[in-house]
Amino acid sequence: MSVTVFPVRVLLTAFFMLLAWPFAFAASLGRSEGAVEPQSCWRRLVDVCLRVLMRSLWFCTGFHWVRVKGTPAPPSQVPILTMAPHSTYFDAIPVTMTMSSIVTKLESMSIPVWGTLISYIRPVLVFRTDQDSRRKTVEEIKRRAHSSGQWPQIMIFPEGTCTNRSGVIRFKPGAFIPGLPVQPVVLRYPNKLDTVTWTWQGPGAAKIFWLTLCQLHNSIEIEYLPVYTPSEEEKSDPALFANNVRQVMAKALQLPLTDLTLEDMQLSLSQGPLCIARSSSLLAFNRHICRLGLRAKTTDPELAQQASRARKLWEDRLGLDDFALHLGLPPSDTLSKIHKLFDKRGDGKIDVRQYVIALSAVCRLSRPMATLKQAFEMYETHREDEDSVLEDTDVVAVLEAMLGVSDQDFSELLKAAQPEPTGKITYGGLRGALEQEPGLVRRGMRCPNTPPCHTSSNGSNGQPGHQKHD
Repeated sequence: MSVTVFPVRVLLTAFFMLLAWPFAFAASLGRSEGAVEPQSCWRRLVDVCLRVLMRSLWFCTGFHWVRVKGTPAPPSQVPILTMAPHSTYFDAIPVTMTMSSIVTKLESMSIPVWGTLISYIRPVLVFRTDQDSRRKTVEEIKRRAHSSGQWPQIMIFPEGTCTNRSGVIRFKPGAFIPGLPVQPVVLRYPNKLDTVTWTWQGPGAAKIFWLTLCQLHNSIEIEYLPVYTPSEEEKSDPALFANNVRQVMAKALQLPLTDLTLEDMQLSLSQGPLCIARSSSLLAFNRHICRLGLRAKTTDPELAQQASRARKLWEDRLGLDDFALHLGLPPSDTLSKIHKLFDKRGDGKIDVRQYVIALSAVCRLSRPMATLKQAFEMYETHREDEDSVLEDTDVVAVLEAMLGVSDQDFSELLKAAQPEPTGKITYGGLRGALEQEPGLVRRGMRCPNTPPCHTSSNGSNGQPGHQKHD
């Protein structure tokens, strides 16, 4: 197949994509980014031509027919389509069949040819360099959803990442914040040999493309479920709305629900000298703060403010009620679970500094040194040459809070961080030790209850993984 069918399919796929490009380019000329122009005759003709060309492209990749169940609702009735499970870049098939808008990162627009095709369907762009991007994206989704059908339908994959379709992971609330009816759409790939699934722990994008095009036929089923109209309670609680829709879709797919999220996989697959073990309590902590909406609104300034407040309270251990008051939240079962994670002494009280360190660790996963520096500033006893100084025991407490573990042996790391055994460790000394020998933390965590960290994305843990390029 690699020397016969595959090269022919690659040439035909490239041909139809290049043929579609001038149509999309012409239709995008002179178009306003903030408004929708009336659909003129020539734009309708372009739309039909693009649908035919894209269907021909997918035909050439082996998707000879697409089985569609159910009835799609019009944009005036349902502005948002929720798709699941998201498992491959071939999920673009229903997008090109309906020419619905999608939510995508700004960088996608710079991809040659494909970026022009994406531009044609009027995507909602995510600016990842903008810290306020999440709020702006939600506002744009709400603006389009409340346009009474003037904008194209928005097709959203609420899982936010690719999984292996063994379960339905937790939905992100963005599609449900407008509080309007949505139409759930489920995808199936009933192929005898699965070549389409694209996750962290599996084949790369190029290999998936090669294997899929080497199959004589690839099957896909798209099922439009009945429109889901939210109740008043669901309108005021997007998380509840999202979870109820997720249950409907999981039932239709006959798949189990799992509380895993994209952030969970980012935590368990983290790399670097302060990577997080799979048995870390931070995985549970992350789920709890997501349920309470704490993660979504945590920014660098917010973390700095919380660190400042925590430093002032370091002598005052907080019970559950005081902790709830400190966060400005009502006491709840979820908040109680968070509180218990930091109740090291079992007396019902916690050091709020450990909460702030854990919050920073999961929200700034790619910047562990920023979390470490902030933790040193909260715990510091004095300064040497403008560098924070901590006792050995405080350093261990900081590391355990950052990694979500307990009773670990960090003696080798502590020894490397101080040239002389003074029992005092500076931030600069600890950082230098970590950068010089990143494996020090992992060696200290090798105990019967905590497996070593994994710095490779290869292997499998039997759980849904996340996409390599979000």
